[in-house]
Amino acid sequence: MTFGPSTRDRLIAYRRALPRPPRLTTLRIKARGLEFAVYATPEVHGVPPLLCVNGGLIFDHRLLWPALSPLAEQRQLLFYDQRGRGKSQVPPGVLGARIEHDAGDIPALRHALGYRLWDVLGHSWGGGIAMLAAERDREGVRRLVLVDAVGPTSAWLAPMHEEALSRLGPADRAVLRRLDPSRLEEPDPAVQSAYARAIFPAWFHDPEVAQLLAPTRSESRTGAAVLARLRREGYDWSSLVRALHADVVVIHGASDLLPAAVASELVAMIPKSRLVLIPDAGHLPFWEAPEPFFGVVDAFLRGA
Repeated sequence: MTFGPSTRDRLIAYRRALPRPPRLTTLRIKARGLEFAVYATPEVHGVPPLLCVNGGLIFDHRLLWPALSPLAEQRQLLFYDQRGRGKSQVPPGVLGARIEHDAGDIPALRHALGYRLWDVLGHSWGGGIAMLAAERDREGVRRLVLVDAVGPTSAWLAPMHEEALSRLGPADRAVLRRLDPSRLEEPDPAVQSAYARAIFPAWFHDPEVAQLLAPTRSESRTGAAVLARLRREGYDWSSLVRALHADVVVIHGASDLLPAAVASELVAMIPKSRLVLIPDAGHLPFWEAPEPFFGVVDAFLRGA
């Protein structure tokens, strides 16, 4: 019996066949009283730029770069470090940080950068930020790409720890089991970072791909405060999600730790939306299934 190449082998071959990612230009942009680090690929005339909003809430733009570099062949990509993450300025009163503050930064950055219109892509918690921002900035967001985005309410959070334990191998399960998920309600950046690293392999369909990648280390006090508040207080964005006016595609890995039912719930609420499930992919379909993922995003942004 012969076997085809593994997901890991296909990913390596795919990335090697790509042209070298373009160099990012770093900009320092002032908005809402803070200085943000913004990163841009070369401009593409006649096409709206695509703002890419990373998830994780404690991490910076490197969660999505160079992962999304294939999209730069057709349009300018913009990344940024959220307030208090990466190289962006820490806001005053860090313990009062909220995800709504992150959402408000996006339309302010659009104005500061001088764009009349752009498209927005949000991954995971970045999908939540992108949804909240698009609802606020209806005249500025043309199309919205939600990639394995969090749900319209926080109901998905409660079962996540036990589900992750069931997916992990013995060694990884032992590491995660030593961490108390109730401590995630505390704004302790070391706790949030350790948990993110421990749960990381559970997000993948293929454990071999998880071994190729590792989350960047981050101990952002701002991000930790945002995450802790969301876990502690919960959230319900249903009314805001129903008010979205942009065209939306909801892309979700069929094997994601975040259940596909969450994606279906979003599509049921968002007026102009459609769902694309990517088979054999988990929470990061741009790594595990790059060809179908980038094909869907390109077609959607072109209006096909």
